[in-house]
Amino acid sequence: MASDKVSIRRAVVGDAAALAEIGAATFTETFGHLYPADDLQSFLAVSHSVDTWARTLVDGQRAVWLAVAEETLIGFIGVGPCKLPIAHRESNAGEVQQLYVLQRFHNRRLGSELMSIGLEWLEAHGRTPIYVGVWSQNLGAQRFYGRYGFAKVGEYGFPVGKTVDREFILKR
Repeated sequence: MASDKVSIRRAVVGDAAALAEIGAATFTETFGHLYPADDLQSFLAVSHSVDTWARTLVDGQRAVWLAVAEETLIGFIGVGPCKLPIAHRESNAGEVQQLYVLQRFHNRRLGSELMSIGLEWLEAHGRTPIYVGVWSQNLGAQRFYGRYGFAKVGEYGFPVGKTVDREFILKR
């Protein structure tokens, strides 16, 4: 892109198709090499469908922000009530549910900007403590979340098709 001008804005229902596209693209770019094609496609068909994103965007308990460069969606964060499998989970617990930036836009602090906005929203809505699930082998993401005060408190299996990943649950 000719310009490095990036804006961040709250997503609206009309962004569902663009979120489905970037959600699938960023997940595939980051993790696609780990899965058989059938597992990846079945996961994306459910988790990053236009309908799934439309439901997310009308859910008043959740919020999504977009990083946009020259009208192209390049990253996003989704936050809301915690849905991770945690025993004795606090009723007001929040979760950073998704945080992705296209790889070619890494190292521009976009993840940090999105994270700050998401954390502020969760805290303003009384969503504490805050959790995030992260793949056990994604050391870079674990370091990133560690800088925000997150620490490992558990593990669970995250299904991608028939493949089940070992995920860490981090809490702040």
